[in-house]
Amino acid sequence: MNLSATLLFRKLWTAIVWALFILILVGTPGQHIPEITSFWEWIGFDKIVHVLIFAPFTFLILNGVRQQYLVSSRRYLYALIAVGVSLAYGLLTEVLQAHVFVGRYGNAFDFYADSIGAIVGWIGFVLVNRKKNKAYTNTKQD
Repeated sequence: MNLSATLLFRKLWTAIVWALFILILVGTPGQHIPEITSFWEWIGFDKIVHVLIFAPFTFLILNGVRQQYLVSSRRYLYALIAVGVSLAYGLLTEVLQAHVFVGRYGNAFDFYADSIGAIVGWIGFVLVNRKKNKAYTNTKQD
């Protein structure tokens, strides 16, 4: 591992651990999880769990690059990358559930919940760091 990869791992280790937690969680067989067949059934406990596991994932990714996010004039790029990584991982977990994990089923509605979670994580990060963001903006203008 080169120096930049080591530094990146050090900054993102919590997001990587969380991603492994998500993989274990979605890969565990769920014989008692009912299959969801309609759009109106998608709002339930299972979807809340998807939102609650992908919101922290996006938050942790952004937190790993917080310093760069706060000093960058292109914050939206960091946010887009973090949300994009979270969405790609959500899609990957659904594909794995559909084709690899035994006793699990991929579901588009789960991916929609993952997507909502990714956006919630971004919004949460912005809200938590807004004072730091304002402080940086004020010192930059001085």
